[in-house]
Amino acid sequence: MRLIFFVFVLSSFWGNAQTIEWMSFEEALEAQKKNPKKMIIDVYTDWCGPCKLMDKKTFQNPDVATYISEHYYAVKFNAEGQEIINYFGNTFSNPNYDPNKKGRNSTHQFTQFLGVKGYPTVIFVSEMGDMITPLVGYQNPQQIELYLKMIKQGDYMIFSKPGDFEKYRKSFIPKFRG
Repeated sequence: MRLIFFVFVLSSFWGNAQTIEWMSFEEALEAQKKNPKKMIIDVYTDWCGPCKLMDKKTFQNPDVATYISEHYYAVKFNAEGQEIINYFGNTFSNPNYDPNKKGRNSTHQFTQFLGVKGYPTVIFVSEMGDMITPLVGYQNPQQIELYLKMIKQGDYMIFSKPGDFEKYRKSFIPKFRG
């Protein structure tokens, strides 16, 4: 009987854990029209080890998931996928996509438009649909927390000199658990 109660308690705890509701870029753009909110785009590939690690260790972290879910529209974008993207009057696709290819595929035109140079890359987008900044490489929960809060609060807009971000970063105290 105790075992059943223990399993019930654990499943209730896990069942209530916050998860990120990922959407397509098109869905996020539509959502922004009804309720303006910044967007976070996780640009990944299926073969990328650090992408999988970031998905598991960072995006599934309860603090990160809760913060993103409350303050951003979250987009997962496969940098080598075949999704059609319509953005500011342009249509982006992956004309060389090969569905039979294992491992790496051709790079999507939208990936190139975003200027992605490595995976994973997180891109932040304003409420108006403008790109704010890319964040390249694996980020643990405490590392991404700085950017999530800085972008959400608009603090990045006050930087006028190259050293301003470094001062901001040094004074930032992470609160997310690891």
